[in-house]
Amino acid sequence: MKTEDKVKNLMDKIKKFEKGESLDLSSNEDLSIAIMNLISIEEHLFFTAEKTGKNTYFDLLQEVREMRKELLKLIIKDYEGEVWCISKHLLASSMRVMEVATKALNQGDKIKAYDLFKKSYDLYNTFWGLNLGSIDKKVLENLDIKEKVEELPIPVNHVAPPVEVKPEEKTGFFARLGKALSSVIDFNCCNE
Repeated sequence: MKTEDKVKNLMDKIKKFEKGESLDLSSNEDLSIAIMNLISIEEHLFFTAEKTGKNTYFDLLQEVREMRKELLKLIIKDYEGEVWCISKHLLASSMRVMEVATKALNQGDKIKAYDLFKKSYDLYNTFWGLNLGSIDKKVLENLDIKEKVEELPIPVNHVAPPVEVKPEEKTGFFARLGKALSSVIDFNCCNE
């Protein structure tokens, strides 16, 4: 498929939501946070088993792992290559970076904390972009997201309007992806 066709497909996906029909991910967003925590539980069970020498923690780890895999299948229904593992590691990394950011904030280092929170959210957005089928890295690297998003009307119920890129801001893959996703996805966990 030509790059132009890939860009057109991406923009067609974005335009599906241009009339206020933002994609409600509230249930899957909650599920993704639960999966993040299950990954953390797996890690803690591993370290506890090693520190205590009790293999029962490994048995419990296996049960938690199976639950995590089952829940991840509810979000990742169709994937190619190593998207499954990439997705798991994106969630795990997002959670870990968020925890480090929280610790930095607690220690009074707001600048570091805010930077880490942004990185955590970028990883989280990448997870969703990958699993909504809207990421094609080669296309996004060559796509001027700002221009394309400005062409679209913003939904009235939109919670996060696109933010203009300032000259000093980063414009790498994660930054462009975050801007593209925030313009079409309603990451509002409070939808009931």
